[in-house]
Amino acid sequence: QVQLAESGGGLVQAGGSLRLSCAASGSIFDISFMGWFRQAPGKQRDLVAGITSEGTTKYADSVKGRFTISRDNANAKITVFLQMNSLKAEDTDVYFCYVYYGLGSLWGQGTQVTVSS
Repeated sequence: QVQLAESGGGLVQAGGSLRLSCAASGSIFDISFMGWFRQAPGKQRDLVAGITSEGTTKYADSVKGRFTISRDNANAKITVFLQMNSLKAEDTDVYFCYVYYGLGSLWGQGTQVTVSS
């Protein structure tokens, strides 16, 4: 089994920065993908950025050049960071961490990001 712990998020002014963290623990040996999705009320959950176990990254077009995803393996955990710069009001959403591993997938509980204009 894999457990996820999200942190980060909050309220920031437009143009500011935030960093989200998601730490995966437990059966992390067969994690192949981790990423961040976001969802507005009544809308589908969309990929913001993801990173594979080989380090390949993928970004939504709307965040390219502003967001950076990275990962760190230490202390029996895999932690994925989402550095969000030049934030815009339209980045306001609930952000969810996601992990795909050998036995299935798992979502984090979600963290609110609010960008004031």
